[in-house]
Amino acid sequence: MGNAGLAALRSVLSEPRLGDGQARVPLGHGEADHTLGGGLPTGALHEVFAHESSHGGAATGFALGLALRLGDRKPLLWVRQDFSALEFGELHAAGLLELGLNPGSVILVRAADAGQVLKAAAEGLTCGALGAVIAEIPAEPKILDLVASRRLAFAAARKNVTAILVRLAAGAVASAAETRWVVRAARSLNDDGDGMPVFAAELARNRHGKTGAWVMEWNSDDGIFCEPDQAAHSGGVAAASADRPVAAARIRHAG
Repeated sequence: MGNAGLAALRSVLSEPRLGDGQARVPLGHGEADHTLGGGLPTGALHEVFAHESSHGGAATGFALGLALRLGDRKPLLWVRQDFSALEFGELHAAGLLELGLNPGSVILVRAADAGQVLKAAAEGLTCGALGAVIAEIPAEPKILDLVASRRLAFAAARKNVTAILVRLAAGAVASAAETRWVVRAARSLNDDGDGMPVFAAELARNRHGKTGAWVMEWNSDDGIFCEPDQAAHSGGVAAASADRPVAAARIRHAG
């Protein structure tokens, strides 16, 4: 076997594997769950991207929905870079409640830079009492590379604590993530009333299966994603879970 073959073998062997304790949890959306082979695995690393800053609220809302589905009602650790709070707004307790999360179950950590976010997230993943760890990193810091994502993926697998990496105003790079989602805010079928948040979600990476794209509505009452025409309430667009200036909160509708 040549050097190229040995390098490829090392890469395969170094990839995190699903362990015996990592179950697949259905999201609730039939087509998405079918593509995912039954749902998303717990104790793995998942990425949620908003390539445009105007869809940052949709990405954080979608990531929170994933954390609620995969977190088994355990506390949630949310690690944010200071820049993220300045650019995209602080997390808002009322917004979390509207999405079905008790703000009292959220442990919020503020970090100075991307390196500190990764360090705090890795520490959090060693605690089996947590249901999920959300690490929010905007832009494209050099420290967030394939090696860093592998560390998160291995840490998530050890204690079966799901890791969700939220990338705002960023492009995709090489990663050990199990899945990668690109999310935009989407308009619902009915504009009357407040309704449930709706997302245009693209499964851009799936290490163990196919990819796809769907319009997914988050039902905060049942804690599931579903197809918009199956929801009891409709209207509006995906609500941001952050309190920020009106100009920064404007969301362009997909469609």
